[in-house]
Amino acid sequence: MKITYQDLRNNEAIRTYILKADESLIALGYTEHSFAHVVKVADCASRILRMLGYSEREAELARMAGYLHDIGNVINRIDHAQSGAVMAFRILDKMGADPEDIATIITAIGNHDESTAFPVNPVAAALILADKTDVRRSRVRNPDRTNFDIHDRVNYSVRESRLDIKPSESAELILTIDTDICAVMDYFEIFLNRMTLCRKAAEKLGLQFRLVINGQRLL
Repeated sequence: MKITYQDLRNNEAIRTYILKADESLIALGYTEHSFAHVVKVADCASRILRMLGYSEREAELARMAGYLHDIGNVINRIDHAQSGAVMAFRILDKMGADPEDIATIITAIGNHDESTAFPVNPVAAALILADKTDVRRSRVRNPDRTNFDIHDRVNYSVRESRLDIKPSESAELILTIDTDICAVMDYFEIFLNRMTLCRKAAEKLGLQFRLVINGQRLL
């Protein structure tokens, strides 16, 4: 059976897992990982593959992987990519999804966290790019600016963020940041591994990854 993205959005169990996973991350002090994040990642991953000429089904699979990619946080932040892939397998199998589609989705989910990730296929590459470039002020939930950690500062400093895809050329993350809140070096301190992974993901899609902050190209 060809499960669709809308089928996942309509599934109450999946909604519960996303909500409860984010509740765990709130307790741990992490930035937002709820519906705003997973829907943005889902839409971005799908858009990337469509812009690069991949099939509508591959773009749909990337969208589904994006929506499900963080459910493993309901178990534990550590190894959440792998536990999320196992959870997604059980959910999709129970829904009657096609085994080939399941394999593609869970492979992407299991390879999205920078500690163990690798862009093993185009869907995984699109998911990595969409997830790791979601940097924005609205992800910060700590109301006390005097108590910001480095992740809060980096996200809160971002006034504008967009990922530009130029087929056969580049995937360019363009950021405008307030350097009174966060120095450019702070960004690199926590995002260097993510940007390295984005570079590998872009290469998998035949692109060069570029990072532009305040009009200056840094990668």
